Amino acid sequence: MLKGISPLLSPDLLAVLCRMGHGDEIVLADAHFPAYAVNPLVIRADGLRIPDLLAAILPLFELDSYVPNPVVMMAAVKGDELNMTVEKSYMDEINQFYPLIMKPERIERFDFYERAKSAFAVVVTGETAKYGNIILKKGVTP
Repeated sequence: MLKGISPLLSPDLLAVLCRMGHGDEIVLADAHFPAYAVNPLVIRADGLRIPDLLAAILPLFELDSYVPNPVVMMAAVKGDELNMTVEKSYMDEINQFYPLIMKPERIERFDFYERAKSAFAVVVTGETAKYGNIILKKGVTP
């Protein structure tokens, strides 16, 4: 156990966060995400909700300030509606550390899967919210 680091962060997840470089992306995926089909590096965080993981990760993780938006979420499929409380719960955590990020970029479902293929890793969580997946792009430590 390390002081000052959330116990929600497993040793495997901490190692991945540490190994990531500037511009690398990590996907925090909901429980339904096809993680093993899209990325060879999958970390399990079963039972954890994404807002809680964001609160644990963001004190240790610099978001990329060189891109228009280092936070990406999946857009709703035609005919579906987004539950905006999901986005709000994520942005509430993000805004504690990055108050200038107003909202995530939204990309189409299959574009999100393609982006997840090139992500550094996918973290499968216990999140059950529909369209609850989020991508974070790592920046440079100031």
